[in-house]
Amino acid sequence: MSRDAQQLFRFYQDLSHLTQRGSTIAEYVWIDGSGITLRSKAKTITKKVEKLEDIPDWNYDGSSCYQASTHNSEVIMKPIAFYPDPFREGDNIIVLTETFVWADDTFKTLVPANTNFRHFAKRIFESGDHEKPWFGIEQEYSLLETKNKFVIKPLGWPSSGFPGPQGPYYCSVGANNCYGRAIMDAHYKACLFSGVKISGTNCEVMPGQWEYQVGPCEGIEAGDMLWVSRYLLGRVAEDFGVSVSFEPKLFKDWNGAGCHTNFSTTTMRAGTGGMDYIHGLMERMSSKHREHIELYGDNTKRLTGHHETSDPTKFSYGAGNRAASVRIPTSTAADNGRGYIEDRRPASDIDPYVVGAAIIDTCILDESLLKPLYEHYTAWKAWRPTAGIEE
Repeated sequence: MSRDAQQLFRFYQDLSHLTQRGSTIAEYVWIDGSGITLRSKAKTITKKVEKLEDIPDWNYDGSSCYQASTHNSEVIMKPIAFYPDPFREGDNIIVLTETFVWADDTFKTLVPANTNFRHFAKRIFESGDHEKPWFGIEQEYSLLETKNKFVIKPLGWPSSGFPGPQGPYYCSVGANNCYGRAIMDAHYKACLFSGVKISGTNCEVMPGQWEYQVGPCEGIEAGDMLWVSRYLLGRVAEDFGVSVSFEPKLFKDWNGAGCHTNFSTTTMRAGTGGMDYIHGLMERMSSKHREHIELYGDNTKRLTGHHETSDPTKFSYGAGNRAASVRIPTSTAADNGRGYIEDRRPASDIDPYVVGAAIIDTCILDESLLKPLYEHYTAWKAWRPTAGIEE
C-alpha cells in the first residue's frame, strides 16, 4: 500500500474545507469499449446541482477509449444519475452517464455507443415495472498488488508460488488469512456516503478476493448503483496503490469470481404463486439458458461444475444448491415459494443492465423484447477480441 489509510483520510479532510465559491465539481463517469473498465473526468458547474437537468451533456475522446475513430472521435455523454462525491465531499458529485456516437457526418442523430447496453435494456426494465422486480447483486473481485502498470501478485500472496489451500480465507479474521480489509471498509463507507445501496461485504474463498452486495434495488437502479460502486472501488484501491480485477477466473484450481444476481417479483415476495410459480420460472429460464450464458460475462473458464459453479452446457436448479445454475434459497422453499431466487451463472465482469434485462424478459414479459439488446451485445462481444484492448 502506498500510504497509510489515516494519512489518506487526513489528506482528503484537509482539502474538503476549501471554498469553491458556489461551484460544483462534477466527475463524469462512463464505461469504455472494454465493457468493464470505467473512465472519468471532471467538469466545473458554476452552481449547486439540485437536479439531473442542471448537469449538461459532455463529450470525450472515444478514439482513446476503444469507442470511435480518430477522424470522428467524439463520444457524447448524457447524464442519467448523480451521487454525492465521497472523495471531494461538499456539494461535489459523481455523474453516471450513457454514451452515444453520431450516426453519420451530418451530426444530427445519435446512436448508442458500443457498450451502451443501458439504452436497450431500459425498455425491458420499464415493461416489467408492473411486477416491481428487485435485484440484489453480489459483486466479487480480486485485489492485486501492482507496481505502476505491472501486476505483481494477488494481495497477500507469497512473492512466488501459491498460498495455502482454500479453506481458511472465506469470511476470515486476522492478518494471516485476511488481506485488504482497509480497502473494503473504505469502499463500504464511500458507497454509503454516496447513497449507493450497498447491503454487506465479506472476504471470499480465494485469498485477496472480496465480495460486496448491492441491493435490493428496483429495476434499472440496480445496474446504475453497481456501476457507481465499481467506480468507487477503483478510486479507493487507487489511493492504496492496489488494482481491482473483475476477471472471472484468475487461477485454474482456485475459486473464480462471480456476480450472483438475486431476483424477486411482487408475486414472489407475496408468495401468492407458491412453489409452482417458482418452478414455472425455472422452466422459462431453462428454455433460455444458452442465450443467458451468452449474455452473462466471460464464463469460459469459470463455469466448470467445480468450485461452487454449475455446468454451463445444461440448466439446473435446486434448494440451497450452490452447484446449480439457479439456487432457490431454503427459506424460499420452506415458505412455499415466498422469497427470491439466486441466478449463480453471471460472471464478475457482467454488464448488470444486460443480465437484469435478460432475467426480466424471461421471467416477467409475455413477449420477448430482448432481441435489440442481444444483437447489440453479441456484436460488441464478437468485435472485442479484435480491438486490441489492453486489460
